[in-house]
Order: sequence, then C-alpha cells, then structure tokens
Amino acid sequence: MKRSMMGSFRNLVRTVLPAAVVGASLGLAACGSSDDLTRDTESASLDHANGNSALVRCATKDLSDTAKAAVEQQVAQHMEAARTTSSAASVAGGTIDVYFHVVNQGTGISNGDVTAQMITDQMNVLNAAYAPWGWSFNLVATDRTTNSSWYNTCDQASTETAMKTALRRGTAATLNLYTCNPGGGLLGWATFPSSYTSSPKMDGVVMLYSSLPGGSASPYNLGDTATHEIGHWMGLYHTFQGGCTKSNDYVSDTPQERSAAWGCPVGQDSCTRDTGADPIYNFMDYTDDACMDRFTSGQDARMDSMFSTYRFGK
Repeated sequence: MKRSMMGSFRNLVRTVLPAAVVGASLGLAACGSSDDLTRDTESASLDHANGNSALVRCATKDLSDTAKAAVEQQVAQHMEAARTTSSAASVAGGTIDVYFHVVNQGTGISNGDVTAQMITDQMNVLNAAYAPWGWSFNLVATDRTTNSSWYNTCDQASTETAMKTALRRGTAATLNLYTCNPGGGLLGWATFPSSYTSSPKMDGVVMLYSSLPGGSASPYNLGDTATHEIGHWMGLYHTFQGGCTKSNDYVSDTPQERSAAWGCPVGQDSCTRDTGADPIYNFMDYTDDACMDRFTSGQDARMDSMFSTYRFGK
C-alpha cells in the first residue's frame, strides 16, 4: 500500500488553506495550451549548450511577469497563514514519491530503453543533491512504454499531452519523470508548481533519455538535467533570470548573473555591482553537470514555501 503523503513531510500544520484562496490566480501561470504551459518552443529564446551545440540545456517556459507577481503574492499569503493561523500547512522537507516513465522505441539504451541501473543512479544523484535541504525522492514504480511516435515527438504539444494523460500518476505532491527523445536537442523541461491546478495532467519533468547517468549526452550525462528541472518543479527559477536586477531569481543569496554560464567559468562575475561571482556551481545555472553541485539556503526556503503552497495536500 502506498505510504500516506501526510506522513512524508516534516514540520506540518495539519490543515490546508482552502483551495479557493491559494488557487485564485493560478490560471495566470499558463498561457492557454499545454505547449505554452510546459516549455519554450521559440527557437530564438532557447539557449544552446556550448559544450555540445546540438543540445539545449533547458526548455522550461518562463512565467510572465504577471504570473510571477501572482505567484509571489499567493505564496506570501499562504506562508503568513501558516505562521499565524491553523488554516494552512507548511513543510520543510520530506520524501517525494516518484513515478519513472521510460518511453522508448524498442529494446536497448540506443532506443531509449534506459536500464534499471541508470534509473537507480539517477535517483542517487537526486537524493545527493536535495538531501542537504531535507528533501528525498522515493522511486515508487517504473513503467516502460514502447511507442516510437511518443519517443521521437515528445516535445510536440499533442504528443506530450497524450503521453502524460496516459501515464501520469499521483497527486500534486508526486513527481512524474518521463524520458524520451525530444527533437531540437532539448535536454529537458518541467512545469512550475503554480501550474498544477489548471493543468494537473501536464505536471512533471520530461528529460532526454541520454542525460541520465551513463548516457551519451556529454557533458550533460551525469544526471543533473533532472536535478535542474526538478528545481523548476519545486518552484525555482534560473539563477540568471532577470539578469543584474535586485529581484532576479527571487532568491536573495544567489548572486546576480547577467546571462547563463556555460562550461565551468571559474571566477566569472557578470554583474560587478552585486557582491559575489556568478553562481556557476548552482544547479539552476546552465553549466556542465560536472560543474554544478549546490543549492543555497534561500533556494531551499523557496522550495519549501512553493511546495507548501501548491503541492502539499493537493
């Protein structure tokens, strides 16, 4: 029997703020279609990895300024209610159940049929990255679907919708991971927590199968595509979002960064008026897997508040 999610998270107030309050503006997080909701498909705005120009580091679609403002307001309201009343829940870490969906076009790794060991290694990478902040991932089940159309066109809106509608399991607090072979060299994309209410079936993370540990997508084959994309799923933005502005990624302890960093440019400081070099080692930048190795306390606090507001108990 599946473990109760209520017992999987720490530091809880047991009742939840009414959905009408926390979900009042969630529609702002989506732009109408599933394609708009989950990823950025405009080639001009996609950043290519300089270590392998055939690959695109992340295609998670940015929220609009209006949607971001609505999210900040909702989270602030929820966390204030959690602090001052018994009408809201807050969590500070816990165990997230994971369903791993392997979409392939036949047997063998070259056809996307990643091995059980690769999946185990991926889970180990995730747990190592998030454990310092109180989060862990529990692999509940793995399923395998042989469908060459889904496998090769999972980046297309209609395919992604069909795939996720058929395969997704669990609640807002359940992580669904999909591996396939998206076009355009995409490494992965994710949905933000605020999008769940309007499009629950689209919730989750999609990754290039060869980005798993031991895959062929060098220098992005150590498993941190998943780490990065799950950061979005937990509510984090890119460290370079907003460039050299005070609000940038809405996290105070990630130094400002003018644009994405590639490779591992030690000492790079693109926003000299802000204290600190660019956060090239952060999982939410675009550097090589071997370069990124950390989140910050501020990012941890943001993940906690986002999960509390949009995922816990939903």
